[in-house]
Amino acid sequence: MKLTVAEKIIKDHLKTGELKRGTEIGIRIDQTLTQDSTGTMAYLQFEAMGIDRVKTKKSVAYIDHNMLQTGPENADDHLYIQRVAKKYGIYFSKPGNGICHQIHLERFGVPGETLLGSDSHTPTCGGLGMLAIGAGGLDVAAAMAGGEYFITMPYIVKVELTGKLNSGVSAKDIILEVLRRFRVKGGLNKIFEYSGDGLKYLSVPERATITNMGAELGATTSIFPSDEVTYRFLKAQGREGDYIEIIADDGAIYDEEVRIDLDSLEPLVASPHSPDNVVPVSSLKDIKVNQVAIGSCTNSSYMDLMKVAEILDGKTIAEDVSLVISPGSKQVLNMLAENGALSKLISSGARILECGCGPCIGMGQAPSTNGVSLRTFNRNFKGRSGTPSSNIYLASPEVAAISALTGYITNPIEYMEDINIDMPEKFLLNDNLIVSPSEIDDVDIIRGPNIKPFPKVSSLREEIEGKVLIKVGDDITTDHIMPSNAKLLPYRSNIPHLSDYCLVPCDREFPKRAKENGGGIILGGYNYGQGSSREHAALVPLYLGIKAIIAKSFARIHKQNLVNNGILPLVFKDVKDFSKIDLLDELIIEDVSNQIKEDRVIVRNKTKDEQYELSLDITERQRSMLKFGGLLNLLRDN
Repeated sequence: MKLTVAEKIIKDHLKTGELKRGTEIGIRIDQTLTQDSTGTMAYLQFEAMGIDRVKTKKSVAYIDHNMLQTGPENADDHLYIQRVAKKYGIYFSKPGNGICHQIHLERFGVPGETLLGSDSHTPTCGGLGMLAIGAGGLDVAAAMAGGEYFITMPYIVKVELTGKLNSGVSAKDIILEVLRRFRVKGGLNKIFEYSGDGLKYLSVPERATITNMGAELGATTSIFPSDEVTYRFLKAQGREGDYIEIIADDGAIYDEEVRIDLDSLEPLVASPHSPDNVVPVSSLKDIKVNQVAIGSCTNSSYMDLMKVAEILDGKTIAEDVSLVISPGSKQVLNMLAENGALSKLISSGARILECGCGPCIGMGQAPSTNGVSLRTFNRNFKGRSGTPSSNIYLASPEVAAISALTGYITNPIEYMEDINIDMPEKFLLNDNLIVSPSEIDDVDIIRGPNIKPFPKVSSLREEIEGKVLIKVGDDITTDHIMPSNAKLLPYRSNIPHLSDYCLVPCDREFPKRAKENGGGIILGGYNYGQGSSREHAALVPLYLGIKAIIAKSFARIHKQNLVNNGILPLVFKDVKDFSKIDLLDELIIEDVSNQIKEDRVIVRNKTKDEQYELSLDITERQRSMLKFGGLLNLLRDN
């Protein structure tokens, strides 16, 4: 059997099921990562499993999200995570060391291994030839405990890259072109596998930009082969011993194929308010920019920022532009400081932020009211920046740097000379902000007062009844469900506090309505729960008493998080039924344990005396999970 790169890694890690599209498989996980926004809850869940030591080859806990520390909450979480990591065999990356995905690419990722991370952009390490998948924190905790990770065996999309990028066009434009073609829902249950003669011109950091933003497709993951380019990167990182070659077999069968001619690609930009709202930069005229933000896990590598430094060298940013730059890691920042590039950035008028996620997650640098912010980030959902009235555009570092100089969104091809930044033969290696775990488990865990227990789930009820508490439209993100801004991020360990903000961007009265009615049911449109992997978008509704969510369709990770936490993710068989149900209609699902044995579930509208046919498209394992009241109950009881 001729296999693709992804199929080879899946086959080597397969514990349950077979390589048959659309069926459930369970794979062994070699590595895990968490970050501090999702990590505290993941480690509380891991502790609840009663496991004395992680069972993975390597697990790493990163601090990169919540670093403003305007109060003790962030520092308390960091201390808890550090002590848990020390006790249970997990490496700990301290604040200031950098963004989890950038560091994992540099220091830990291994071609041919599997990586599960409690962050939706974990597929970044697919640029190294890893099978790297984003998931909810409970799935990551289960993997650390030695459990396999279950997914639907994905369809494999071959993306053939031919030719070579022209000056001013970058890897960011490749993934924007893929998003333009497939849209944000086009990757569901798919792996995007890159191939073609154009690969030899793309460095590992450039490949990682593409796999990182593949998360916006809704894909299971994205992956590149591990080849001579991979070897050069690992050797430069002092890790050539981790290299193995993994390339697709000649004659491997793909489910779908698409070709992108790199020679003909031009600079692109994602316009507000979706990563797939992609147009050529050349089509945008006279759009004045108030802020430019360069960095994030998508475009904060050494090579990205070296290009920016060369563009800005000897120039000054436009007087009405605020330019902020977030290096992806301490390694990147150190190297920029040593070779003089950092001085070029500062001299141009750029403000240098610490190595972390920062503005990408709304943690500082919110734009002005009605402001235009051009960012090298991966998401531009409305309000994510911290300013609901702002317009966020996504583009490459080249577009961002040139635009910072002109004050308008500008096509770099018209202004910049050819810039060639070579991959260093040797990166600066200094891992002194990575703390190794203890050899013994005699470590005290310190829990700050902001760390509250996660909500407990009871076993499945025989009857689910409740009022419709909210109706929302298509493409509702986890940012809508559980906002993630500078004011709320410090409370990621405090579900009761967060409950007052659940779905507030859609309806300010939702939390109050949910509490007054003792919980109920949510109605959603297509692609409900797209965006980040944050499990809080399931845990907070669970705390508010949400028993079921009925939608036209669900995003992959959010659907899994709902099942993991005992909430039914139901889909309309006839989407026209969505319009028949009104706010505060009382719905009831009877004989639940028998109904969920099948795909077909009937819900009755007591208010209107109607009934609707729903689909519960989950596996037998997930049905069993729901009966127990979620994954944690299932693991503990078995």
